[in-house]
Amino acid sequence: METITKTTITRDPRRLYAIQALAVVGFITLIIMGIVLAIYTARFVPDAVNRVGSAAVYLSQVFSPSDDENLTVVPQIPFENVVASTTTATTTIPATPVATVIPGGATPAAVNPGPRTTTTYPVGAGSNAPLSGKSDLTVSITQTGYLTSDSTDSFISSKSVPDNKNAAVKFTVTNTGTNTTGAWEFRAELPTTSSYTFNSASQQSLRPGEKIDYVLGFDRARSGDRTITITVDSGSDVNESNEGNNSDSESITIK
Repeated sequence: METITKTTITRDPRRLYAIQALAVVGFITLIIMGIVLAIYTARFVPDAVNRVGSAAVYLSQVFSPSDDENLTVVPQIPFENVVASTTTATTTIPATPVATVIPGGATPAAVNPGPRTTTTYPVGAGSNAPLSGKSDLTVSITQTGYLTSDSTDSFISSKSVPDNKNAAVKFTVTNTGTNTTGAWEFRAELPTTSSYTFNSASQQSLRPGEKIDYVLGFDRARSGDRTITITVDSGSDVNESNEGNNSDSESITIK
C-alpha cells in the first residue's frame, strides 16, 4: 500500500508585507537618485565640457608704416644708357649803368642794362625701380602681462598673472627685408588648460620697414611657470631671406 504525504506551506503575511515595503522603498530610492543625478548633470557637466573646449582669445593690432615712406630705389645705370633730358634755366644779369666820357665836355650817357639771357643745361634722368630681393618677417615678444577686462586696452605689463585674470602678451612683427611679404599668418602656442594653439587669419602684406604691434590675451591659463611662443609664417609660404627669426618665446607665471 502506497502512502502519499502532502505538505502545506503557510506563508507569513508579515513577511510578505515587509518584502512589498522594501520594494516600494527601493523604487522611491531609485527615483530620488535619478533626480539627484539629473541635477548634478545639469549643473556640473556644462562646466566640465567648457573646460576642455578652446580658450577665448582677445586680439588687437596696430600697423606702423616704414620710417621712410618716400624711399626710392635708384639702380646704377651705365652712363651710355642714360637718357638725356633738358631743363631751361633763366638767368638775369643785372647791368649797372656805366658812364661814358665824351670828349668836349658833353654829358655822360648812361648805358642801358643788357638783355636777359637764357641757358639750357642737360640733366641726367633718374628712375624709380620696383622692389627686389626677398622679404624677411621677424617676430619679437616685447612684454607679457594680463588683462583687467575683455579689452586689450586694459593690458598690464607683468611677469606673473594674478588669479582670475586673463593672461596676455605683446609682440611685434616687422618686415626687415627688401621686398613685400604678401599675405602671411602667425600662430600662438598658449599655456591653457588644454594646450591651445591660436592660428591667425591672413595678415596684410608688409613693405620693407613696416610692422604690426599685437596684443593677444587669453583665458583658461594653466597655473605654474609656463611659456608663450609666437611663430610667423609657420607654413613657410613667404619667400624670405631668413627663416631663423620667425619664432620667439617668453616665460610667464600663472597663479
